[in-house]
Amino acid sequence: MMTGLREPDASAGPPGRAADFRPAAPAVINTAVGMAAAGLAFVLWMGYHVESSGALKAKGGVTTFLGQESGLAGTYLMLVMLLLVSRIPLIERAAGQDRLVRWHRLLGQWPVYLICLHAVLITLGYAAGDHVSAFAQLKIFLQSYPDVLAGTVALGLIIMAAVSSIRAVRRKVRYETWWSVHLYMYLALALAFSHQIANGQSFFGHPLARVFWAVLWASTAGVVLLFRFVVPIWRSAYHGLRVAGVQEEAPGVISVICRGKHLDKLDVQGGQFFHWRFLAHGHWWLAHPYSVSALPRSGLIRFTVKDLGDHSAALADLPIGTRVAIEGPYGAFTAKAATNRKVLLVGAGVGVTPIRALLEHLDERVDVTLLIRASADKDVVFSQEFESLMSRRKGKMLVLVGSRRKYPLDRVQLGQLVPDIAARDVYICGPENLSQQLIASAKVLGVAERNIHCEQFAF
Repeated sequence: MMTGLREPDASAGPPGRAADFRPAAPAVINTAVGMAAAGLAFVLWMGYHVESSGALKAKGGVTTFLGQESGLAGTYLMLVMLLLVSRIPLIERAAGQDRLVRWHRLLGQWPVYLICLHAVLITLGYAAGDHVSAFAQLKIFLQSYPDVLAGTVALGLIIMAAVSSIRAVRRKVRYETWWSVHLYMYLALALAFSHQIANGQSFFGHPLARVFWAVLWASTAGVVLLFRFVVPIWRSAYHGLRVAGVQEEAPGVISVICRGKHLDKLDVQGGQFFHWRFLAHGHWWLAHPYSVSALPRSGLIRFTVKDLGDHSAALADLPIGTRVAIEGPYGAFTAKAATNRKVLLVGAGVGVTPIRALLEHLDERVDVTLLIRASADKDVVFSQEFESLMSRRKGKMLVLVGSRRKYPLDRVQLGQLVPDIAARDVYICGPENLSQQLIASAKVLGVAERNIHCEQFAF
């Protein structure tokens, strides 16, 4: 364990932080949703417009048409899913990555269903028209049609990614494995595009349709390349972060402190996170999302993690001087999400990490009640820093140490601890079960849904 590095003074407080109370940006979200819906409608119309009445009346024609439409819709929704997690700054700031990931998961099953339906209906439709069995038609497809094999491989990769994202499966796989499986989605999309251009009836003899589809795919690829690769590479080079030290905060909890250039221009807010990539053996190939636990100060920035896997455990042995690449900052779990001048901050376990940075970022005029939840005294992280920050603003700090039975944090106990909770914005970060319970309790106690902000540690 590397020690000896003094952490930035938490009591100093960031100068010039202004309170920013404003509602979220529903106009941006509504516009994006409207554009996505209009795009889907146009894609379906395009498939219908190029279909002849004679083809529909032929044997198997309707089945084939429905297969073509489901294929177009499925791949279009795949592009929408990709854009949801492509880190577009305007969308990220309006919705926050937690919400975007949640939408990504909710949407994720439909492209899989539609693309599987496409494969089945196309096979049945062609088999009916050629008067052969479905298995015979499938064999003809694979042997005689260009890029059908590529489309089949794409379908297999899509199903593999979908299975790995099922909640019960995802809990049993390492983050590294899950992330690696999802990298193959880029290959699946490339193969799917090749398959559609080569075989799609919507594109035969219709150059404008081919141009539209190619522009749609190229634009999506450009957005992903820009915000997932080009911007992070430029930002990492500009700030030149290196590991300055690693220190233990609690059993199984460590902080990594990085030193860099121009950190005052990093534009990170309390409550946000980065994807951190350490350019060292065993680390360089994978980036992990970790929340900032202390805002940039004197050329230093800090994040804190709990030993939950191979990657987080190995961070304790990072050599000083290791180069660090970053992607971000991301997240709407910030002071800008608040609409009241009173807030309740709730952090459980290592969930206090973004709460710590958020508290540092909040204007001192904000009335803050801080609630920290832990199973044992040794699990309370940043207790002295929290006390220092809260003493300056004369807020109320509650540290609940003990079992769930002792501190259930149901609506009765939460109402007793924070009687004016209905007048507060509520920020929650911790294990999923506890977070969901707190959200339900807060709603019962009169907190509007728009005033509940939740950050969860889950992939």
